[in-house]
Parts: sequence; C-alpha cells; structure tokens
Amino acid sequence: MQTVYIETTIPSYLGAHPSRQEPMASHQKLTHEWWKRERPKFLLYSSLLVRQEASRGDADAARRRLPYLNGIAELEVLPGTDKLEADLIRLFQLPPRAAADAGHLAMVILHRIDYLLTWNCTHLANASLQKDMMEYCHYHKLHVPIVCTPETLSKLTP
Repeated sequence: MQTVYIETTIPSYLGAHPSRQEPMASHQKLTHEWWKRERPKFLLYSSLLVRQEASRGDADAARRRLPYLNGIAELEVLPGTDKLEADLIRLFQLPPRAAADAGHLAMVILHRIDYLLTWNCTHLANASLQKDMMEYCHYHKLHVPIVCTPETLSKLTP
C-alpha cells in the first residue's frame, strides 16, 4: 500500500469553517472529498511537527484540526533530519518562517514516504522547487517523494 504524509494544511482545511471565497472553498471541498474517498487507499503518516503546528493559533480552531490526526502514525526524527532540513532551506532559499516546510520534506524523504499531501503551494507543492528537490535527491541518492495536493493525488490514484 502506498504511503502519504499528511502535512498541516490538510487538517487545517478539514477543520476550518467552510469558506465562501474561492479558491479556499473549492480546496476545502476537495480536501473533504479526498479524506472521505481516497484516504482509505493509503497508509497515512504525520509527525510531531504537524501536531505542534496544528495545535497553534486559535484554541477553538486547534480543537477542530487535531482530531483529524488521531490514529495517524507519527514518524520519528531520524539521524540526518536536521542536516537535510538545513540543506533544503538553503536549496529553496526559504525564509525563516518557512523552515518547518523543509522539516516536513526531510521527514518524507528520509522515511521514504510516497506522497507529501499539502495545500502549501508556495514552499512545497511548487513545480520549480520540486525540480530542485528531485535533482538534489538524485545527486545524493535519496528517495524522491511526490509533493501534491488532494486534487492532484486523487487524479493520480486508480
């Protein structure tokens, strides 16, 4: 069975009050549809980093987000995670506020997870950054995950 890392934007979209503004409304709907129909087709993983991020901010919103992470296996931090994260921050030229994005990607690479599921299209599900990540991973003989949104992962699966 293929594996999926659930990044923080997924429980955030699932637990958010329905938006009336596009594209947020469509993204929320697609996320709920993926969660209902596609999720059972995969082994799901997350991390302490995701749980920490989902716990931040408005307490009421956090209470709505966190239940979506219940029952999802939490990946351990492997040796080399910090170095890979630092390399990815430099490679992608990420601002300090986006350092956690490199942390999610490092976990997925080192644990050899098939997909990183996210709505973060700025620092994760971004074609030019993915090209750089693929080249980096190939050069260092590391696993190359597919970083995608619920919309694109639904289209990838039979």
